[in-house]
Amino acid sequence: MRRSTLCGLMLATSAGLGAQDRDARIAKAAEALRPRLVETRRDFHRHPELSNQEERTSRIVAERLRALGLEVKTGVGKFGVVALLKGGKPGPVVAYRADMDALPITEVHEVPYKSQNVGVMHACGHDAHTTVGLGIAEVLAGMKAELHGTVKFIFQPAEEGAPGNEEGGAALMIKEGVMENPKIDAIFGLHTNAGLPVGTMSLKAGPMLASVDTWVLTVRGKMAHGGAAPHQGIDAVLVSAECIEALQTIRSRRIDPLQPMVLSVGTIHGGIRDNIIAEEVRMEGTLRTLDPDVRARAKGLMKEILDGVTAAHGARYELSYRANTAYPVTVNDAALVTATLPTLARVLGPQLVPGPTVMGAEDFSFFQERAPGAYLWLGVANPAKGFTSGAHTAVFDLDEEALVVGVRTMCSVLADNLEHRP
Repeated sequence: MRRSTLCGLMLATSAGLGAQDRDARIAKAAEALRPRLVETRRDFHRHPELSNQEERTSRIVAERLRALGLEVKTGVGKFGVVALLKGGKPGPVVAYRADMDALPITEVHEVPYKSQNVGVMHACGHDAHTTVGLGIAEVLAGMKAELHGTVKFIFQPAEEGAPGNEEGGAALMIKEGVMENPKIDAIFGLHTNAGLPVGTMSLKAGPMLASVDTWVLTVRGKMAHGGAAPHQGIDAVLVSAECIEALQTIRSRRIDPLQPMVLSVGTIHGGIRDNIIAEEVRMEGTLRTLDPDVRARAKGLMKEILDGVTAAHGARYELSYRANTAYPVTVNDAALVTATLPTLARVLGPQLVPGPTVMGAEDFSFFQERAPGAYLWLGVANPAKGFTSGAHTAVFDLDEEALVVGVRTMCSVLADNLEHRP
């Protein structure tokens, strides 16, 4: 064997052993944090806060990060917290993002840590995401001397969508400079998945979550007596019914059936009395795709169909999209995924499992437009303990074993990425 080849193999083996030793130390530190992780997650769960209202959560996050000696900036994107952990060796800047907001859901799950804020609930696992982020910061702070570069922690408000016409979420944090000073070279995040067993994680390249467009349609007709003279009016209810049916043909007849797409009507309101022809009907819905071209085509087809249906009845319409809840497709960077999978395989072994592509949406996608990004699934299901309910339900909960799994896995992912980025 040539000497250069032998030296290369020896260096690779040495590096592998070094990573395994670090994994073991990380796993031990994460395990030692178990009680604190559970306590932290349950505290956040008891005190959920809606989008752009995360005052208590952000204050606690900032206090914990400062106590670790990190450089902390608050008030980014309203209640966002950004912290820098500078390693002892030169290297790139790698970010970890956790979302903090809850949902307007009344929790019915009777647990000791049930929400004390009636009508608000952590029904999507953001309490776990934030807890894992704090755990990662604590473990890595204890080994910062050996880190190659900087970890930027981004604790984000308003992932579920800013209320009304407010700005918020990832887009606002980016607007206020979160991807710069220092510039982020790669960004990671994770999301709980109630369809994967606790202990597992998954990562795949390409589209992982859908784009989302919340649309609002107002159909305008002409009021008339619905019993005596319906012919004198233009029935906005009738026109709306035809619009709804016609819009569904986009999915069934106008888009390639092999291309994922969802177009749904979620609410509809119209009319003022049983015997009066309605002058106005307002409806709201969602459009979701996994391809930007399909997204653009679907929007064009919506306008084309609504033009035709309303014109046929002499009605008018207004169609708009809510800018603050429009998210691009979440697309995991292929090169970053390829570089990260060996770490996951080393740390998780057989617990690294295939993960689904779903039609949910995430504003993590905005970060991925600015830097290579990888978003992972964190399994939280455990039927033996009753943890089977999906996110965005009033009985959602998770096996807290996932907190330790998330911390130890992502610590290794971040450390490896810092050390081996080109």
